[in-house]
Amino acid sequence: MKALICGIGGQDGAYLARFLIDKGYEVWGTSRDAQVASFQNLETLGVRRAVTLRSMAPKDIRSVVTVLYDCEPDEIYFLSSQSSVGLSFEQPAETLESICLGVLNLMEAIRLLKRPARLYHAGSSECFGTASAGPASERTPFAPRSPYAVAKASAHWLVENYREAYSLYACNGILFNHESPLRPHRFVTRKITSAAVRIAAGARERLVLGRLDVVRDWGWAPEYIEAMWMMLQLPAPRDFVIATGESNSLQQFVATAFEAVGLEWQRHVDSDPALFRPTDLPTSYADPALAARELGWRATRRMDDVVRAMVAAESA
Repeated sequence: MKALICGIGGQDGAYLARFLIDKGYEVWGTSRDAQVASFQNLETLGVRRAVTLRSMAPKDIRSVVTVLYDCEPDEIYFLSSQSSVGLSFEQPAETLESICLGVLNLMEAIRLLKRPARLYHAGSSECFGTASAGPASERTPFAPRSPYAVAKASAHWLVENYREAYSLYACNGILFNHESPLRPHRFVTRKITSAAVRIAAGARERLVLGRLDVVRDWGWAPEYIEAMWMMLQLPAPRDFVIATGESNSLQQFVATAFEAVGLEWQRHVDSDPALFRPTDLPTSYADPALAARELGWRATRRMDDVVRAMVAAESA
């Protein structure tokens, strides 16, 4: 089996590459400029030399067709796009283009080349908006509240449209928050764990965050990778919510991180309204029952486990 991972340099792409290599796959990966990209996450996981790396611009269909023609993948994982909700308010056009055009061009390339590749698209829990009607499942209507969420919702419906119109094997993984030590520092979870470790080591700084009362479902990224793969092994394509089913506030995340280094968080953390987003999701709850029933997938690590693992990695 041969897999193409678009966006292999990110957290999910690197863990997925390792997972598939361990299963005996031939793995190809793309970045916008593979000649200059560091691929540090692949280096960290010890798999960079086992991957064939290619440059690909998802917004350019000629670039996409060229890579698919050369690679001839059995499975394609589209993880490449602007991935920050906060940044999407500053770069809405880039966010929409990178997400929507990327998945559209991949499906067009699959259709035009008439290759029987199976496509996984990385959807997002942000599409659901605020959890006003209870935990979100695959049947919950979308109510996006950021340019990022709007783009992901649009890409989700593009996948469903191509699946129905052209009988493509294409599916959406509606993943809730999933973290690991490979998260970039611009993500709030890594910002918290790294600051807690620095402060515990004697750094004279304060951790400044936005809202602390937002509620999210946080899971362990390496577990979520397996769910992506399992989705492409089904006889027919289907969309799934992937989450732990347990939600906690950001304040609880912060408290757990500082507790792990022996500190009281209140003495070291500030909330600054200047960091609030124009619109934010107060609460986010997930119902991953379908994944448990149809895939046999269940998260084994909850927020406390995730935070402590990230702090331990930061301290190493």
